[in-house]
Amino acid sequence: MKKNKSKLGYAIGLSLTLGLVPFFPEPHIWGKLKWIAGGANGMGAMDYFDLIFHGFPWVFLIIMIVKIIVKK
Repeated sequence: MKKNKSKLGYAIGLSLTLGLVPFFPEPHIWGKLKWIAGGANGMGAMDYFDLIFHGFPWVFLIIMIVKIIVKK
């Protein structure tokens, strides 16, 4: 259990840093998600890679939270 809580700390740290950088004018992941919701017109391969890169910490955070909830 302690191991999962340690990983949860890493996941939170990654999500709040790498997952949100750059912070201004808006978090990068938020801009990419809005772009996709708007039809993803003009998105290239680099934009999708960028989405995966900034989205991974959030997926990792969700997985860690689910693991902790399931073990309780």
